[in-house]
Amino acid sequence: MSHIRREWLFSIVIAIICMGLWFLDLSQIPQSTRGLHCRGRITAVDNSRVRVNLIVRTENQFLTVRLLDGPYKGQEISITNMLTGKMELDEFYEVDGVVLVEYDVVDGKPSHGLARGYYRLHLELILICLFAALLLVTAGVTGLKAMLSFVFSAIVLWKLFFPLLLKNYPPLSTGLIIVAVLIAVVTFSVGGLNRRGLATFMGSMLGVLMTCGLAVWFVHLFRLHGAVRPFAETLLYSGYYYLNLTDMFIASIFIASSGAIMDVAMDIAASMDEIKNSHPQIGLIEHIQSGLRVGRAVIGTMTTTLLLAYSSSHIAMFLLFIAKGLPSSNILNAPFVAAEVLNILVGSFGLITVAPFTAAVAGLLYKYCGQQGRCV
Repeated sequence: MSHIRREWLFSIVIAIICMGLWFLDLSQIPQSTRGLHCRGRITAVDNSRVRVNLIVRTENQFLTVRLLDGPYKGQEISITNMLTGKMELDEFYEVDGVVLVEYDVVDGKPSHGLARGYYRLHLELILICLFAALLLVTAGVTGLKAMLSFVFSAIVLWKLFFPLLLKNYPPLSTGLIIVAVLIAVVTFSVGGLNRRGLATFMGSMLGVLMTCGLAVWFVHLFRLHGAVRPFAETLLYSGYYYLNLTDMFIASIFIASSGAIMDVAMDIAASMDEIKNSHPQIGLIEHIQSGLRVGRAVIGTMTTTLLLAYSSSHIAMFLLFIAKGLPSSNILNAPFVAAEVLNILVGSFGLITVAPFTAAVAGLLYKYCGQQGRCV
């Protein structure tokens, strides 16, 4: 009973920390003075000034939008939608579309409105609720802990890690500390405050440290810099010229792989926990070998998972290269492609090494720690 009470207390502490972090503002960057937002329905569209060149639209689109909520509900506002010709950034609106409107108030009336894209916040909320419900239905209490870990990870990245980087904290050491905190919360929430959770945490951290070391080494060997990432150059032009984009790129490599590393570590630690419970007299070497056999099966699919996850987000880029008839040597040698190759392979190194790390740590913990989950 005390074990269950300890885990629930841990979850409550994490929930309280999440609520505290939600109101934290480390960046202290003033928000836009345009503070009013609401939903708006497009009642009229004027495309007379829009210039169309094949599939690219430029110039201005004029909208009439009726506000659907807020203090000025029912009033109409004129909005100019400036089209830059960049399809990944522009949105072309049609009548009856519902958009997120940002506006000022002048002389008691809404004015200077901007359309911030089709309104998607309600759909995002529905997805989050469905995700949480599915976790609860399929995993019960463990699913609740997993959801709490998910929320905690998102808040820590948004409220701590990103603002600290903007304040020019060293990306590598800051990233390692943040990852250590996230791994600790996730592994001890899901795995429990016991030998299984401790083995998962220690194995994961060893894998992350391996990934970090390899990333530092190969990024410099590849002569890559952090500007290969989208919006990195724009960030410099926004006044943050002092940021170390290369170290941020390295940190992104081991942070991105840390989730998969935790998966492998948890699978191995949970398997070794079951083995020990079923065969309490199993020897240290045999126990570690059992964990390694589980690790081989997990690693075989997880490395492919990284390849599919990273490469699928760049389908258009690869299609463009193929359509241009570029030879494979040119494609693979391009900086942004080489960055993804490094990302996939270095992350896979961490996945491969986390298996023996976790198996060895778990074997030692189950050999020399108490049977109730606490080392003696």
